[in-house]
Amino acid sequence: RLPEQQKVSESPLNWFRGVYLPPVLHPLNKTFVKGGEWQDIDSAQEKRRAFLQDFCRKYNSRKKLQTHLVHLVSRIYVEDRHKVLYCEVPKAGCSNWKRVLMVLSGLAASANNISHDDVHYGKHLRKLDSYDLKGIYTRLNMYTKFIFVRDPMERLVSAFRDKFEHPNSYYHPVFGKAIIKKYRHHADEEALKTGSGVKFKEFIQYLLDSHRPIGMDIHWEQVSKLCYPCLINYDFIGKFETLEEDANYFLQLVGAPANLKFPKFKDRHSSDERTSTEVVRQYLKELSKEERQLTYDFYYLDYLMFNYTSP
Repeated sequence: RLPEQQKVSESPLNWFRGVYLPPVLHPLNKTFVKGGEWQDIDSAQEKRRAFLQDFCRKYNSRKKLQTHLVHLVSRIYVEDRHKVLYCEVPKAGCSNWKRVLMVLSGLAASANNISHDDVHYGKHLRKLDSYDLKGIYTRLNMYTKFIFVRDPMERLVSAFRDKFEHPNSYYHPVFGKAIIKKYRHHADEEALKTGSGVKFKEFIQYLLDSHRPIGMDIHWEQVSKLCYPCLINYDFIGKFETLEEDANYFLQLVGAPANLKFPKFKDRHSSDERTSTEVVRQYLKELSKEERQLTYDFYYLDYLMFNYTSP
């Protein structure tokens, strides 16, 4: 469904041509799982893993790694006590996952008492790229690797609402000013000065621009470029749409304390309506048919890899 010219010149499937295919799927260690209520979640998990493996096998032809290892693991957090690796996908429950990792590692007694700033700016958790090569390889081979993903359009709209519809001392002056300057005709002096009030259509113009006035950001970067799911063989693939069930099943898999449950609270802007399919539909109405198609094309791989239905 990509435009013909894009298929020829810059198909995102080419990102994975000639990369090293991960080994065959290893069975999950279910030693710690108690009770039979997890059967449906376990079945869905196995299907997701097999689906991603089949996708990667289909779109990889040669077995050669072409991306530097340290770059591949730069978004992965390490929890050594329970031997888990978590690849952070912003706007897919990552704040609460970091809270859980802090509890698992003994840095906090409860996930409910950890502030947003402590989660994101406290530097309590260590990333995999901070280890030497031996440490990276050992953990990649021995630890349970997991990722949580989200419908790409929901994730995109959630990121826009969070960063541009609320006061923000970083995204408005850095991204907002650049976006308004390039994409808003006859912008007033106040908007150019503060970068506040970016419209969704302007944000999408920036996203789709091959000559962006400012670079990408992890909050709307494709999961395929954040976590490299065809290069790193994730043992567990959770989805935001079934976040609580998937997360609590994963915690059982890795032998987390019985009293540790995944937090239910919304990290910030708790009074806002959650970004749902209906909310996304309202935002997409602001775009032309071509812009909607190109935005889908931008996240084409994420839709394919994780078996999401195109909007």
